[in-house]
Amino acid sequence: MSRNRDRLTPDGQARRGFLGSAAWATAATAAGWVASGPAVAATDAGTCPAVPTPMREVAGKVAFITGGDSGIGLGIARAFTDAGMKVVITYRTRAHLDEAMKLLQGAADRVHAISVDVTDRPGMEKAAAETVAVFGKVHVLVNNAGVGVIGGLSHATYEDWDWAMSVNAGGVFNGVRAFLPRIQAQGEGGQVVSVSSLAGLLGHAPAGVYTASKFAVVGMMEALRAELADTNIGVTVFCPGLVNTNIGTSARNRPGGAAAAPRLDPGVKLDPAMMAQMQKAMSESKGPPGMDPLEAGQRVLRAVRHNDLYVLTTPEFEPEFAARGEAILASVPTDVSVSPSREIMGRMILGKTPYAAERDRRRCERARKA
Repeated sequence: MSRNRDRLTPDGQARRGFLGSAAWATAATAAGWVASGPAVAATDAGTCPAVPTPMREVAGKVAFITGGDSGIGLGIARAFTDAGMKVVITYRTRAHLDEAMKLLQGAADRVHAISVDVTDRPGMEKAAAETVAVFGKVHVLVNNAGVGVIGGLSHATYEDWDWAMSVNAGGVFNGVRAFLPRIQAQGEGGQVVSVSSLAGLLGHAPAGVYTASKFAVVGMMEALRAELADTNIGVTVFCPGLVNTNIGTSARNRPGGAAAAPRLDPGVKLDPAMMAQMQKAMSESKGPPGMDPLEAGQRVLRAVRHNDLYVLTTPEFEPEFAARGEAILASVPTDVSVSPSREIMGRMILGKTPYAAERDRRRCERARKA
């Protein structure tokens, strides 16, 4: 009877509320969810905060790279093999593979190719098993394969959405699901790398579906970085701007073929003045405007060795990155009262985040180079 009265009376409800909050606080504190103060500290005087670098030494390590037959994927494969790694590359187009193998012929005994569609889950599981069968182990997963869908979100079709999300987001998850358990089981450390885009950090109005899919990749990698923070497996997300790749012809692999892609999206409004500037810049340029894929691959390799969370290539967009963050901060409400139990529960659900640690480390490194 006393228990029932406690539930019904104001005093009983208050007591239950206090006990509940105390229990949440105890659980959250024990799990490290309620913490304040600096996220990381310098290891020694004059040094920057450090993170584990499980793939600091990459020679002899094995990497699996989706879409490694062209573009960024091939650039990563070249950088990895130049560093003494063994690589498995996936492909969809035989002509691309033939060209790739010419560039990789110096490391032919350390390169293996598999034809697989990253949306094919059984196929990805078989590719993981084949990678281990050929090279004995796998240490680095590179989710690179991606497709481009150009057009505003308001004019996108269900087919546009399903295709982009199944490859760009679903393909990343399929790679993690097939390879991460194998990397973990080896116990030798590893790195998960996923290729997003500048469009994964800044909303691109002329490419709404593509933007959504690439934001998803960034979110997955940030969450996975936090999840694996206390393990010997690092996580990196590559967010490049323009790179000289074949993504413009990715519709060849679209269900129904390139003919299924819309020829012109009426939602895309091209600025004539901007078009004129671009044409002038192109005429004055000595080559394609994007980054060379090999340079992109070398940047990814460096990030793997240093266990960097973010890899960017676009210093010209620093004002936009800052403005986005500031816009979010400026939108934080000042008229909302947050109860202790709500904050505790919210922080427990959020869990540890990688942001402060990565910010402090990279700012320190940037300052030391200045």
